[in-house]
Amino acid sequence: MARLFECRRPRLQGLARCALLVGTAVATLGAAADPGYYLVRPYAAAGKSALDLRYWSVQAPGEAALLWPELGLRHGFSKRWTSEILLSWIGPGWRSQKLSSLNWMNQWLLSSADSPYELALHSQLIHNRGRQAGTALEIGPAWQGDWGLTRLNLNLLLEHDWARREGTQLKLQWQASRPLQPGLRLGLQGFGELGRWDHWLPAARQSHRAGPMLHWVPEGQQGLSVNAAYLWGRTYGRRGDMFSAQLLLDF
Repeated sequence: MARLFECRRPRLQGLARCALLVGTAVATLGAAADPGYYLVRPYAAAGKSALDLRYWSVQAPGEAALLWPELGLRHGFSKRWTSEILLSWIGPGWRSQKLSSLNWMNQWLLSSADSPYELALHSQLIHNRGRQAGTALEIGPAWQGDWGLTRLNLNLLLEHDWARREGTQLKLQWQASRPLQPGLRLGLQGFGELGRWDHWLPAARQSHRAGPMLHWVPEGQQGLSVNAAYLWGRTYGRRGDMFSAQLLLDF
């Protein structure tokens, strides 16, 4: 990630070097950051399928954004098990996208229907392509509960990438939202990378970002939902603003 942010409006004679750095960063980020950052929510959709359209980007100050469009197909095989296949692309522009990872996501709902909260076990198997091709696994609990009108989400996820050999990493996701009107929720969302699960990085080297989020279910369209967020902070140890959007369409 650091290489991407070292490329700062080079002079004419440095354009070739800058292009090489960006190309290397794209390949590296495809392995290090794929797939995108989306809040994992506990859910169960027995017998239902959904089209999952996603888009996210990371942008350093004064630099062009790096884009990740994603396409997934989800199906609920039972009241507790939902599975999804997701394809993720990466590139500095829409015409320069390359397939960067193949992902298999599964979620097992652990809480009962009469529980005051929802708890699920999330897992994601990631096959990265490109210069740092390899396999990674993300797994951990996803929790959601209501406190009055406020809905809280908290997820602790472990990620192990066999190609990077950095040990098992601990990642944090959180969200607090409130209804603004029927079908529309607004709130705050945040993500963080803390370092190895058994030996956290110093606070100054951890990556944390947060910002406003929106969850919208159009009136009369219960099979359609839209999520969006814009986050400020640090991404993989460097300053980088992040935008994410997701559209889920049941069919």
